[in-house]
Amino acid sequence: MDHLQTEARNPASTRLDEMTALEIVRLMNAEDARVVPAVASQAEPLARAVEIIADRLRRGGRLLYVGAGTSGRLGVLDASECPPTFNSPPEQVIGVIAGGPAALTRAVEGAEDHPEQGACDLESLGVSSRDVVVGIATSGRTPYVLGAVAYARRQGAFTIGIACNTDAELNSQVDLPIVPVVGPEVVSGSTRLKAGTATKLVLNILSTGAMVLLGKTYGNLMVDLRASNSKLRARTNRIVRFLTGLSVEAADALLRRCGGELKTALVVQLGGVEPEEARSRLAAAGGQVRKALSCSVATPARGQTSLALRAGEQLYLGIDGGGTHTVALLAAGRAGQWTILGRGTAGPSNRQAVGQERALAALDEAVNAAFTTAGITRCSVASACLGLAGADRADDQSLIRAWTERVQLANQVQVTNDAAILLAAGTPHGWGLALIAGTGSIAFGQSADGRRARAGGWGHLLGDEGSAYALVLAGLQAVVRAADARGPATRLTERFLSRLGLNQPQELIAAVYRSGRDRADLAALAPLVLEEAEKDEVAATLVQQQAQELARAGQAVVRQLHCEAPIPLALAGGLFLGSVAYRQRVLDALANLGVPLGPITLVDEPARGAIQLAAGW
Repeated sequence: MDHLQTEARNPASTRLDEMTALEIVRLMNAEDARVVPAVASQAEPLARAVEIIADRLRRGGRLLYVGAGTSGRLGVLDASECPPTFNSPPEQVIGVIAGGPAALTRAVEGAEDHPEQGACDLESLGVSSRDVVVGIATSGRTPYVLGAVAYARRQGAFTIGIACNTDAELNSQVDLPIVPVVGPEVVSGSTRLKAGTATKLVLNILSTGAMVLLGKTYGNLMVDLRASNSKLRARTNRIVRFLTGLSVEAADALLRRCGGELKTALVVQLGGVEPEEARSRLAAAGGQVRKALSCSVATPARGQTSLALRAGEQLYLGIDGGGTHTVALLAAGRAGQWTILGRGTAGPSNRQAVGQERALAALDEAVNAAFTTAGITRCSVASACLGLAGADRADDQSLIRAWTERVQLANQVQVTNDAAILLAAGTPHGWGLALIAGTGSIAFGQSADGRRARAGGWGHLLGDEGSAYALVLAGLQAVVRAADARGPATRLTERFLSRLGLNQPQELIAAVYRSGRDRADLAALAPLVLEEAEKDEVAATLVQQQAQELARAGQAVVRQLHCEAPIPLALAGGLFLGSVAYRQRVLDALANLGVPLGPITLVDEPARGAIQLAAGW
């Protein structure tokens, strides 16, 4: 065992017994921060495992977790939580632990040392080729687990291994190894710590991911839960109310009418059908609420607002999607004259930053929420405009268009960048200069005769100067230069360390690289930099530099458009909306660069510009 990473001594904790309570807490917290990136490194095998598990469960198979000690307890825990969370049959996900049920509450000495017992336990459960068996052994060498997976493979079951050592014996004995390497434990060999946390995260992903693919959720809401106690009954009622707009009493009445079946109740209310028809549609859709509703999206649901569009009026969707959040507006009317009916929000939809799957899911969630708040059933609208960060190029736009066709979003669809809708919302006639300073940044312009130009918007690795992320990155770099004595001291050091809960600059490495913080998380620290710019010369200098760079991007756009007359300016993004001082720095920099500015508008809802474009304004 000497070669195993999970058994090695951790150099950070060699003086553990001499540490104060606070030092122990901070050490363990820093070590725990390594777990999330370790699990993230296994994204591809985890995704494959989720798909395989869902496929086997869909065809009547089972998911079996097998482990000893902490690993076995975590498997039993995950299995036991599936029925109340997802209304899955108790026999569908099973946890098997060496030593049997008694080992859940106390150690059963030697239980993990017998491979034949692992095989025997699976044999008693009738493991077959329909099943998936997940062997959990953080060391990767537990005999009980190795015996179990060997037996499972002989029976034709698909086997998955979870270990925290790259050279674990288990890895070569299974069809699909998942290996989050978390490194040595704070207490050497105590794999209930980081390795146990990694195991719990992996099991969460496997069971939750599979259940989502089986239709156990609608959006991110549990819609196949078993209301077996007062808490779950209240949750069921709350989900009905959230998705339908019904009162508490009306939601209870609907659930009673549908035999307490949450999915059925949702299809009845949102689809405008009777319970039996709802059950038939759910069966045909494999239990997925969204697919069951796709048969009836054009018909307003009973109890919801019925649209009475006047002659010439149509439905429009306007979407503003960025690196932090997505906003969808649903409107009814005609070109130049429309009324907002509903507004929905979701997470980021910049596919360059969060990936295609997350981006499309956010778009779908925001659209659903817009229809829900409008009190009407989702349907295909006349026209939609999607103004999305990271969607400037033809191949990006084609992927978005393919999604809009797949979900039948609209009869006509425009896909453009998020700055283009800003011009429509924030300039008198839809042309001018748009500057966005949020998580990222971009300058975009359009002339009165329709010519377009852009600068910036290259993303956080290549550009995004003047953005919240760029401000924070510059601030952190100033801190580390000060720590190396190759740059001036700055108040930013104390502010960043305090905000991040650190003691010294050297801890920034783990806090930035291994904490799981993404670009948006770091960008959220920008107000700290702006505050210090009023008191600290280093902070003031870097803020001015970022404002200058963003202004240069605006100048480049104006030059490309050959615009000499005053040009309307539209500003949007968290930095402009949240900081008058920063906004003024950029405006002053534009003036110093000789950019002729016309009317200036601060836009807090760019999605309204998307509605205007969708309506043919």
